[in-house]
Amino acid sequence: MIAKKIADTALFLNNKEAAMTTPSLFISAEWLAQRLNDENIQILDARMLAPGLEKTRDIHAEYLTAHLPGAPFFDIEALSDHTSPYPHMMPRAESFAVAMRELGVASNRHLVVYDEGNLFSAPRAWWMLRYFGVERVSILAGGLAGWQQAQLPLASGAVDVAEAEFDVGPNNGEIKRATEVLLISHEGGAQIIDARAANRFHGEVDEPRPGLHRGRIPGSLNVAWNTLVSEGRLKPADELRAIFSQQGVDFSQPLIASCGSGVTAVVVILALTSLGVKNVALYDGSWGEWGSRHDLPIVNDAQST
Repeated sequence: MIAKKIADTALFLNNKEAAMTTPSLFISAEWLAQRLNDENIQILDARMLAPGLEKTRDIHAEYLTAHLPGAPFFDIEALSDHTSPYPHMMPRAESFAVAMRELGVASNRHLVVYDEGNLFSAPRAWWMLRYFGVERVSILAGGLAGWQQAQLPLASGAVDVAEAEFDVGPNNGEIKRATEVLLISHEGGAQIIDARAANRFHGEVDEPRPGLHRGRIPGSLNVAWNTLVSEGRLKPADELRAIFSQQGVDFSQPLIASCGSGVTAVVVILALTSLGVKNVALYDGSWGEWGSRHDLPIVNDAQST
């Protein structure tokens, strides 16, 4: 009996420790506000503009005007692979590690990322950090908008953070290339989920990036990213399951998420992760690659009707 109690106590302590080291996908503004001075937590501003908005807004200027205290700017565009002709492609591990060290981001901390409050870009930052081995990454529910609504403190100006240690760990995620997606499109073996709006998926409107074809990858399913989101958070689990089910998504199959440039596809991955779905990959090139090429098959529903 005594041995059993000792074993039960050890199990409880182990589970408690695991819970402390495995943070939730989302944390609340109230939770974070109480820990602004916690050296084990680091906040990153991952705001990003949708294509076309950069003509009317300056996201860097907006960051300098107001951001969460101590939060350096996690510039997804600057951190992308600029040797690629396609937008927002994942960088090499060595390049990302150097950039994180210079930004003062420590891989052994609990990193909290946020965006404007629309859950547009914070998931991409979450995915990038996890892909390169950071174990503790959370998203601020409600983002900057929720923080401001709660009248919590803000700072302005650049954030000068001392260089930190950032060690790349085993990849926590999978990237698919166009050749792999093409094979799956032809032969099956996985489902391709496109996170773009329905009118873009069906080829009814032009893409926001010039020079891209209209349409979709043959055999792909459409789950628009913003149908999964409400007020900077994912919708409740039962609603998420219903949305995926209505669009024909089978959780038992391997899944590949795509979008316009590999950003909002991660909202789909985040939602699937929250539901405990495994075997989900990212087609990083997304429509920015597929829709720019003339050697890949495209279905345009608007032309076929």
